[in-house]
Amino acid sequence: MDSEIAFDYSPLLKIYKSGRIERLMGETAVPPSLTPENGVISKDVVYSPDDNLSARVYLPEKAADTDEKLPLLVYFHGGGFIIETAFSPTYHNFLTAAVSASDCIAVSVDYRRAPEHPLPISFDDSWTSLKWVFTHIAGSGPESWFNKHADFSKVFLAGDSAGANIAHHMAMRAAKEKLSPELSDSGIFGIILVHPYFWSKTPVDDKETTDAAVRSKIEAIWMMASPNNKDGVDDPWLNVVQSDSVDISGLGCGKVLVLVAEKDALVRQGWGYKAKLEKHGWKGKVELVESEGEEHVFHLTRPDCENALEAMKKFAGFIKGEILQLCCADQDLELSQLFFEKKRESGVQ
Repeated sequence: MDSEIAFDYSPLLKIYKSGRIERLMGETAVPPSLTPENGVISKDVVYSPDDNLSARVYLPEKAADTDEKLPLLVYFHGGGFIIETAFSPTYHNFLTAAVSASDCIAVSVDYRRAPEHPLPISFDDSWTSLKWVFTHIAGSGPESWFNKHADFSKVFLAGDSAGANIAHHMAMRAAKEKLSPELSDSGIFGIILVHPYFWSKTPVDDKETTDAAVRSKIEAIWMMASPNNKDGVDDPWLNVVQSDSVDISGLGCGKVLVLVAEKDALVRQGWGYKAKLEKHGWKGKVELVESEGEEHVFHLTRPDCENALEAMKKFAGFIKGEILQLCCADQDLELSQLFFEKKRESGVQ
């Protein structure tokens, strides 16, 4: 019985009739290191002792012996809510590179995964991790690196694929529920959604793939992660973009960066997310960058390729404030051009 396969979701995982789950990727773990890797040191912390849940904290080594305050990045890994961990080589390497490029302190959150722990458990764990992070806002939490180095006026949430979905929902929840009594607002400065995993039963626009096999695979992953929902892929956790009943105007941050890949089946959802923020009353600034000719999460599998390096520049620039400054400069130029056009139309010199 233990060798009989009930469901084969290769290359992600296999589920056996005995109930045993064999994950086929993302299970290798690498240890943290206080020896600098790319100028970054790391260590593991427990954020939920009751559920034995941990996270990995990253800090630029040059800041370790100083009192320098750095932007704080909270990262949620991808993998369809099913595979990968915060401790895999893929995410350890990505976070090390991101912290080096962004000059920030970061925490990469590990959460319980489906199908053993169906949604919304991943969301609940992620919220627990955020609440734990914000216990350090007054400089007296259990983790010394946060107390000493985290600038809680510049907290960023980010993630790729399913992790981007989580980051969105955490920012939504932070606008409604206090992460800390010390806060007067959500506490989230900005979010970065990398190839976000949003979906719906029908295509979000006429450019989204209609390939039945592709759509079926995406739906199968969601139903494995969330088998008890009543709406399938139109569940509000997933159908963030197309559903009229999902209001994202209250997103709890002031700026958003969306990174998408041209050949990713999810690309149009990313574009739709940007459009929905702009059209439905959200007051912040949103930027979208598309990587031409690339597939879903290409930057994780080919981190040294030109497009991945460019995406990392955008990621780091957003945390450093460079993209926002550029956005404002572009906006000022557009307003200036509009002003002079109106003057010419009215005949004013």
